[in-house]
Amino acid sequence: MEASEHGIARADLSDAALSVLDGLHEAGYRACLVGGAVRDLLLGVVPKDFDVATDAEPEAVVDVFGRKARLIGRRFQICHVRFGREIIEVSTFRADPGTADGDDTREVDEAGRVLRDNVFGSIAEDARRRDFAINGLYWDVADECVHDYVGAMDDIAAHRLRLIGDPRVRYREDPVRMIRAVRIAAKLGLTIDPPAEPPADMVDLLADVPAARLFDEVLKLLMHPAGPAVYAGLKHYDLLRPLFPQTGAVLASPAGASSETLIEKAIFNTAARIEAGKPVTPAFIFAALLWPAVRERAADLEREGMPPAPALASAQSYVVTRQAQRVAIPKRFSIPMREIWQLQPRFHKRRGRQPNRLIPHPRFRAAYDFLLLRAEAGEVDQALADWWTVMQDDPSTPKPASGAVPKKRKRRGGRRRKPQVDQTS
Repeated sequence: MEASEHGIARADLSDAALSVLDGLHEAGYRACLVGGAVRDLLLGVVPKDFDVATDAEPEAVVDVFGRKARLIGRRFQICHVRFGREIIEVSTFRADPGTADGDDTREVDEAGRVLRDNVFGSIAEDARRRDFAINGLYWDVADECVHDYVGAMDDIAAHRLRLIGDPRVRYREDPVRMIRAVRIAAKLGLTIDPPAEPPADMVDLLADVPAARLFDEVLKLLMHPAGPAVYAGLKHYDLLRPLFPQTGAVLASPAGASSETLIEKAIFNTAARIEAGKPVTPAFIFAALLWPAVRERAADLEREGMPPAPALASAQSYVVTRQAQRVAIPKRFSIPMREIWQLQPRFHKRRGRQPNRLIPHPRFRAAYDFLLLRAEAGEVDQALADWWTVMQDDPSTPKPASGAVPKKRKRRGGRRRKPQVDQTS
């Protein structure tokens, strides 16, 4: 498709993307903008990042850009090229195993999941091995034309999300594609092609995906203005359960209604803050997603005779440890998440100086917002949340902390000198 037809211009690309494309082209290689950036530009959406595909092999990309380039990846070896603060991901055209000469040389596990795929091929083969058709479009820097080898332009026109190849085979190769389908469709307002809808009997394949990778995917799912629509899609296709099995169990129980309300409001509020350009933290989303399981576990321990404070602490450790087997949560988020939970009982202590001692806590603001969610969900009395709202408006009340954990002050100087004794008396 000619430039006059598709409307993508060089001015739509970042300076870093153009530097990579032009650098490869000037070195004699074919260089194309590929994937989500082309898709988004054709749909009138500003791309979040830019990826490049080329016929230059990874080592050749390093030769072109020198110290700016770094090879990464074992499963799919690619090259990161840094220009300033922006990183451009550069991949080499890969062969389509269905058409490549000889046997399929990809490394797969017993379930058919691709473990390694570093067999290079042509641009047409590279397009056929991509997941969704709308991600298989290439904007060539040489002629500024969009090249379509998989009928993706028809999908763009129809606002349709279609898988390339047999959906069951493609989902077995990489189960993460199921949640990516939900995310892309929700983000761009697309309809998932019926054959591409995540099959109910395959969603549990997500349990075999590395937990660290799923953490990154969950951030993409829910830390976005389209988070509420994504969450609805995850629930619709039963994809939330393999990601958060303990949460799924509570949502399916009689206590599920209030928990559902709390989670939905947390995701909605986060999306609204992102849309408004306000700061957000994944710790709050994870706190909401896992709180139902923590609350139910703590209640069980209390019924067994454990005091409330130890029950809550034990429940947190139990739930977080089990969750880490599915979606790993780094300590920089799990620690503030647990602090949000740990502060909840302290909101019930309103006598004497206890409120004034709680408000300066670094996590007070996040914990207070979480209390408001619990009140909206009917988990605690609304009057309790209102009391704390009024309390903060009192001029005599200490101001909430910024949220940053205070650093310990370093001791200055050496040992303190002893006072000299007057020897003249």
